Amino acid sequence: MKQVISTSNAPAAIGPYSQAIAATGTTCYVSGQLPIDPATGAFAGDTIEVQTKQSLENIKAILAETGMTMENVVKSTVLLKSIDDFAAMNSVYGQYFTTECPARAAFQVAALPKGALVEIEAVAVK
Repeated sequence: MKQVISTSNAPAAIGPYSQAIAATGTTCYVSGQLPIDPATGAFAGDTIEVQTKQSLENIKAILAETGMTMENVVKSTVLLKSIDDFAAMNSVYGQYFTTECPARAAFQVAALPKGALVEIEAVAVK
């Protein structure tokens, strides 16, 4: 189902992600999640920490509909309005992925919908 790939022949992961994940099974592709609170339709807050948490909670809720959890995530992509927010985002992100972390890319983009500070997409395998 999910196997962490790690080799000393490539740079080690420097955060809560893995060099690679080998996965087999049913796949769920979660679209990029903005930090919108589904109860209000508005952003959960205006800090990168609050927005990262909400984006990840949205992913968690979507995965629950498939019978999956964050442990099933094998790949994620984090889009940031500002790369200066990387450390703060990474701190929150690391609370959701603590063991067998997914492969990940994170980068700054020119703009995100509705002026969000972060958007996160995920691929999960059951």
